[in-house]
Amino acid sequence: MNVAVVGGGAAGMTAASRVRALKPEWKVSVFEGSNFVSHAPCGIPHVVAGITDVSSLMYYPPEFFIKKRGIDLHLNARVVEAGYGYLVVEENGRERRYDWDRLVLATGASPLIPRIDGVGLENIFTVDLPPDAERIIKAKGESIVIVGSGYVGLEMAEALSSRKVTVIEMLSHPLPNFDADVADVVRKEVEKKVNLRLNERVEAFEGEDRVEKVVTDKGEYEADFVILAVGVKPNIELAKQLRVRLGETGAIEVDKHMTTNIDEIFAAGDCAETINIVTGKKAWIPLAPVANKMGYVAGVNVCGGRIEFPGAIGAQITKFHDMEIGKVGLSEAEARKEGFNVESVMIKTRSRAHYYGEGELWLKMVVDENKRLLGVQAVGDAAFPRLYAAAIAIQHGLTTKDIFFSDLPYAPPFSPVWDALVVAARKLRF
Repeated sequence: MNVAVVGGGAAGMTAASRVRALKPEWKVSVFEGSNFVSHAPCGIPHVVAGITDVSSLMYYPPEFFIKKRGIDLHLNARVVEAGYGYLVVEENGRERRYDWDRLVLATGASPLIPRIDGVGLENIFTVDLPPDAERIIKAKGESIVIVGSGYVGLEMAEALSSRKVTVIEMLSHPLPNFDADVADVVRKEVEKKVNLRLNERVEAFEGEDRVEKVVTDKGEYEADFVILAVGVKPNIELAKQLRVRLGETGAIEVDKHMTTNIDEIFAAGDCAETINIVTGKKAWIPLAPVANKMGYVAGVNVCGGRIEFPGAIGAQITKFHDMEIGKVGLSEAEARKEGFNVESVMIKTRSRAHYYGEGELWLKMVVDENKRLLGVQAVGDAAFPRLYAAAIAIQHGLTTKDIFFSDLPYAPPFSPVWDALVVAARKLRF
């Protein structure tokens, strides 16, 4: 049995590793277009900040997969054509055909490139693969413009905030998928470090050969280099060639077994859609933990298993300097858009006992008319443990009563006796 995997990121290498573990007699080939596998793009801002180096963004080096797991790994191998039972791959300037019996599409996602005049100038970067970190580090200059204030935009702003950084966001607050009242807390912190421009749209990039200026509908900004952080899109070109069905989100449609409309073809990771557990609807959630688990499920089921991927809630967390920022489940705006009758509360509290120093935490809880938890946003000190607990609560349909009576651990260095989650649940009643 020949199994081919297109894409050597989180989902692809997890799927390939599962197949090799369950069916060691099968041949498993992975085709990766770059020279990185098992890579962690989420670490790029930390490389730029000098916290680590590019090599550390590979959890395992290629040799590990080749020698320890017996995977036929092809790096710098670009799949140029895909058909039923075969792939045509460009390697070392030549094209070669490879046959497959079962195929896993783990082609990931790519940064969105806005259609703006001058976007092709040099020194306009995206944050996608580990080599992007090297290119950004090598770029010279003190004036930097970042377009977009989502997670990647804020992380890059932090990484570069020792220089003159301008962040341009077309919407009214940073972190567009957060509620405005929560994002406003973040805004105040961001504005202490960088020039944050809200309600402003980029209209052009100007320069001779490389970018020198960013023009918006409200002004002009000098730029030695620019970072685009305006979102991503699923890589679906090969799926189209194979006549694999796309879902309503624009990503590859799969069932809970990660199977496409063609029985021998599976898809996993950022190129595939899933189910949002809160809404029960199809969703596209391009996040690393989701991709790894989808890859695991795909790998098992390629071998004849029948395990299911239940979906995800889009749990995510980041930080801006000392402020932790995270969201699990739906924001209030998202919940209302989905048709829920919602209640919400936002509290400001201490993250630990009062005699253990300063530690402010803002937490917003969103519930439906039955007091079922739909989402939590948390900003400030020690936000992450509250988000971890909330993620489990949301995924299992818990209510404010369940949360209020949850026996959360307490010690003064870590929490006040009334934890923020319990206080929010109490305010929403049950």
